[in-house]
Amino acid sequence: MNAVSPRAARLAAVAALFASALTALPAHALYKVVGPDGKVTYTDRPPTSKENKVATVNTNTGSVSTESLPFELRQVAEKYPVTLYTTANCAPCEGARQFLRQRGVPFSERTVATADDNAALKRLTGKTELPTISIGSQVMTGFASAELGSYVDAAGYPKESKLPPSYTEPAPTPLTEPKAAPAVPAARQAPAATPAPAPAQAPAPSGFKF
Repeated sequence: MNAVSPRAARLAAVAALFASALTALPAHALYKVVGPDGKVTYTDRPPTSKENKVATVNTNTGSVSTESLPFELRQVAEKYPVTLYTTANCAPCEGARQFLRQRGVPFSERTVATADDNAALKRLTGKTELPTISIGSQVMTGFASAELGSYVDAAGYPKESKLPPSYTEPAPTPLTEPKAAPAVPAARQAPAATPAPAPAQAPAPSGFKF
């Protein structure tokens, strides 16, 4: 009986995960809810209470357009979309980004920079480490080329890039909508200065006529 290599066993395990979870992460909008006490929660249903402040989580911008992709690649990308969650000054994030580019895997990139972003990442993936990569409904954290390769292999992405020369990678977008800067109150206008009284004219010399 031939021994199964660790890579083959890992690939089989990942393939089993994909087979048991054919649906992708929810594509519908998520909502950030700020309660009257200031507590922030995330939900996939808009709350009805008028006391809550509701904002949509930025989940749709920067998504991959599959229209220009070859049929084989388009099928995989629509069934198992790939999202890379990154942050600034993150070498593993750059490693994962370059791996996906070289492999020809179309992906959307969401940046995590604020506490709101971090909370949304936890809500979406159950993870807070970066990079986090979702492939369909499967989620992995950190970057190891062999592990990420196993995931995209199991999803059915081609071994070599099939991206057309005209393909444009979507720009990274923040995971949540940036908060608007507080309005700066207009400077109070100084009251107009009271004009100085005109100097009194000296009496005309005697005998002077106008």
